[in-house]
Amino acid sequence: MHYAPAADRYNNMTYQRCGKSGIQLPAISLGLWHNFGSIDNFENGRSIIRHAFDKGITHFDLANNYGPVPGSAEENFGRILKKDFSGHLRDELIISSKAGYTMWPGPYGDFGSRKYLISSLDQSLQRMQLEYVDIFYSHRPDPNTPIEETMGALHSVVQQGKALYVGLSNYNAEQTKAALAVLQSLGTPCLIHQPKYSMFERWVEGGLLDVLEANGVGCIPFSPLAQGLLTDRYLHGIPAGSRASKPSGFLQENDITPEKIEKVKKLHALAQQRGQSLAQMALAWILKDKRITTVLIGASSVAQLDDNLDTLKNTSFSKEELDTIETILK
Repeated sequence: MHYAPAADRYNNMTYQRCGKSGIQLPAISLGLWHNFGSIDNFENGRSIIRHAFDKGITHFDLANNYGPVPGSAEENFGRILKKDFSGHLRDELIISSKAGYTMWPGPYGDFGSRKYLISSLDQSLQRMQLEYVDIFYSHRPDPNTPIEETMGALHSVVQQGKALYVGLSNYNAEQTKAALAVLQSLGTPCLIHQPKYSMFERWVEGGLLDVLEANGVGCIPFSPLAQGLLTDRYLHGIPAGSRASKPSGFLQENDITPEKIEKVKKLHALAQQRGQSLAQMALAWILKDKRITTVLIGASSVAQLDDNLDTLKNTSFSKEELDTIETILK
């Protein structure tokens, strides 16, 4: 079946400006961290990506190590692009990748050296069969490499035409400030920052968001649903087949404490009053902050993707609702 994108794909998505840049991103972006690797069903991943684009999701977020196995999410994405997004459709997409975590053995396959970042991007482009990515991130700070070297590598890949914009991920407020200053001095401003942020993980509120706002940098939180904890999935224990039931997952059984479940149940009740699922309310809660450009979701099915997209039907909160959420989370 030849894929023809929906003609009305831009009608129902909200697009928001990324910091002070010329780029607008969809309020919800799709991450390929899980469900798109070599161990996953290829046609399922393909249908999710096609459906996402049909619904106005133009931003697809990858990294060198996404899989499992590492690299396989980029390979699969490259195959999907080749099959379904030929011609000028590439120009309607924002594709990002990253380097910073272990990718190959030896001293040059990890962290933040110029050698690693540039080699890694070359490998990513090969896997995705692309000439360039739209955004290339330093995936995590490297305490043993000068920030000038890591940022200099990001600047170089833009100069070389291998990336159009650069980003940071997992840098704290201080590290971000230092990195932004170096990028600014090189003439390649930082487009976007990707931190972990959810109702259960709020460190970005302690300074990082202020730094981003002051410097005109966008923000795209990952794990906004705390790996599935902020959904109705764990209201009654750990279901078979869920992320927490898998030994390879990042969400482990001991993360799901009775105290957390208690909070989840109260949040779930509030979401129902708002006419939303808990997942939808948790995503809307992040998007309520004007410093957030877009929120990054994962999806294991087209139905789950649609459910997350329905978040956009109700993203405003009353003061009472926000106060209730704070009381529950304390």
